[in-house]
Amino acid sequence: VLWCTGPISSILVNRFGSRPVVIIGGMLAGLGMIISSFCTSIVQLYICVGVIGGFGLALNLQPALTILGRYFDKRRPMAIGLAMAGSPVVLSSLAPFNQVLFDAFGWRGSFLILAGILFNCCLAGSLMRPIGPKKGSAPAARISVLGLSGSNPSAHCELINRDTKSEGSKAAEPEPGILATISRLLDLTLFRHRGFLIYLAGNVLLFFGLFAPLIFLAPYAKHMGVDQYSAAFLLSILALVDMVTRPLTGILGNLKLVRPRIQYLFSFSLIFNGFCHLMGPMATDYGGLVIYAIFFGIAFGMVSAMLFETLMDLVGAARFSSAVGLVTIIESCPVLLGPPIGGMLVDVTGEYKYMFYVSGAILCVAGIFLFIANFINYRLLDREREAAERGTELAEAASFLNGPGSAEGARGGPPGSEAGAAGPVPL
Repeated sequence: VLWCTGPISSILVNRFGSRPVVIIGGMLAGLGMIISSFCTSIVQLYICVGVIGGFGLALNLQPALTILGRYFDKRRPMAIGLAMAGSPVVLSSLAPFNQVLFDAFGWRGSFLILAGILFNCCLAGSLMRPIGPKKGSAPAARISVLGLSGSNPSAHCELINRDTKSEGSKAAEPEPGILATISRLLDLTLFRHRGFLIYLAGNVLLFFGLFAPLIFLAPYAKHMGVDQYSAAFLLSILALVDMVTRPLTGILGNLKLVRPRIQYLFSFSLIFNGFCHLMGPMATDYGGLVIYAIFFGIAFGMVSAMLFETLMDLVGAARFSSAVGLVTIIESCPVLLGPPIGGMLVDVTGEYKYMFYVSGAILCVAGIFLFIANFINYRLLDREREAAERGTELAEAASFLNGPGSAEGARGGPPGSEAGAAGPVPL
């Protein structure tokens, strides 16, 4: 539910802004935990925790990421890296904290306490001050009317009539349909954006192998004869390293030499992540597993810190809300299918190492694909930019050679004009 409801969250953010969406999401997540404390069956828990709580958390994820892009530009990678560092903190502390709550208050009391914690999302949402236009702004047409001198009253009348007609034509337009409204609130033109499609294809591939090693790390350690507490401690080590790596990766991505080509840093982090999983099965004792967990935490932290920054770098902060909603619903399939496929490999082969090999290979292939595709995309963007600059220079040269009246002809001119039809006059 957290991933599948991404477009709904994006539509709400585009329509109402981040603050009310986060507040409503916090209320839903807390309400789901409260209702869960009264459940009497596992199906009811699925609905309350999974559906209601998951939807509430989805209404917190997208707005929190979107508002970072609107508040930060110069140091945005650093801000996202610091914000994403909260996840490993919870990963390392929530499991023992839940165990303490369960021992002291039982599972029903634990849900009530978790509800109180989740209600703090409402407080966090109330602090997300929206950034609006400056006070005193007015429509351009009305500003131009007020700014005219009184020496030409006909110009005043013409502009006032034009503004009145435009308002009347807008009022006379029919109400848009459901699809048109959705398209206005959720930017579907992103599917014609070359960089977005590259990012989407690479991420669909990488999510098949991203989470399975994380889920099977502790069972793999138990399979090697490690006791359950030491096996669980591997996740704490991974989370601690992950927590430190995410803000450091944000600082690295904010460097002048790195940020213009931040897509390459993301590709490197994927290849490094895959290489760690390919080397992981070489560990033969607990010390080797600790070393693997450390490098796994570094690689996972790099990927997590760059995951949304690279998307914002491609589509811009204005379209990021729609982009992250479309990405999450499409990525929900590999997110859900990846771990079961890894478990199937373990069941069929009886060995965990093949799951690590397949996951590592998938991540390496995804990283190589994104590196090559983004390299080609950068080259195409440079060519398009050069072509646009040459076109501007040619238009300016034609305007200079043919006189001031030929600028319209070089640009195509108005419809039906001779300059637009015949182009610039030959010398």
